[in-house]
Amino acid sequence: MGDEDGRRPRRTSRNSGRNPSSRGVSRRDFLKIGGIAASVPLVGTKLAGAAGTDPAVLGPGKVPVALTINGRRYSAELEPRVTLLDALRNSFDLTGAKRVCDRGTCGACTVLMDGKAVYSCSVLAIEAQRHQITTVEGLGDPGKLHPVQKAFWDNDAQQCGFCTPGFVVATKAFLDHTPNPTPEQVRKGLCGNLCRCGTYVGVRAAALQAVGVGGSPGKRGAAAEEGGRRNG
Repeated sequence: MGDEDGRRPRRTSRNSGRNPSSRGVSRRDFLKIGGIAASVPLVGTKLAGAAGTDPAVLGPGKVPVALTINGRRYSAELEPRVTLLDALRNSFDLTGAKRVCDRGTCGACTVLMDGKAVYSCSVLAIEAQRHQITTVEGLGDPGKLHPVQKAFWDNDAQQCGFCTPGFVVATKAFLDHTPNPTPEQVRKGLCGNLCRCGTYVGVRAAALQAVGVGGSPGKRGAAAEEGGRRNG
């Protein structure tokens, strides 16, 4: 009901009587905070520019790229988007690393970067500069195989062979960091590489042979010979 003079009573605010500090963030405050947060990167960029620390912008055209691969210097003009895998295969004719998934999941393109196994399909060539790159071609040659390569041969650790270069490189990297592995460590240590033919038993035996733990050292065993004939 109204007052005696006919006016309606004032409506009481829902927030009246409350401590202002107890209220949540209003929609207006939220928009203000969001606007400030969105402007922070822009301010940072301007400050970096004012300080003369603008990052170099490369591309989209080709730029000079110099890589150290297997102890040799390689140079090419590449677009910044080119992966290390594509540079190896298409520009430097080093085709040991294979393109299979091209998504960093199968390991067929594994190479060593400063001694660490990496998927070359997931590394930009321009980022690999000033690093030491080792591919399967740098481990040995037909006249003098690396111990891991020989162990793969002795244990028939390949079938179609498409995944073999990546497995060999990954095995070397694993054994460099785990020189006395158990069979379980070998299984886990090489789980980042996939073999669609299913030659995991031979691969693991090769890894153990390479460190003198197991496998068929010195010659291919009867089972390996039979497997080689069966696999063509």
